[in-house]
Amino acid sequence: MSKKIYVGNMNYNTSERQLQDLFAQYGDVSSVNIIVDRFTGKAKGFGFVEMENAEAADAAIAALNGQEFMGRQLRVNEAQEKPRYEREDNGGYRGRKY
Repeated sequence: MSKKIYVGNMNYNTSERQLQDLFAQYGDVSSVNIIVDRFTGKAKGFGFVEMENAEAADAAIAALNGQEFMGRQLRVNEAQEKPRYEREDNGGYRGRKY
């Protein structure tokens, strides 16, 4: 069963390939997604890695959390599902669901 990992405090110049190579040391990586600002196209300094095996993902989290990568101390943990906003008919937002 796969597991999604949050990776924060990344160097803004980190590529998806570099992140994949970093996590591949611990197991098979299904996907890598670095989050970018929709207006500027620049990286926001965090992203997500999905690993095919939960045990390998746990090993990567344990090994990489707090480790320096490209000059920044990474924050690595299991990704949490973020509540989605609901759109109203008038295009506004009702707010977060908790």
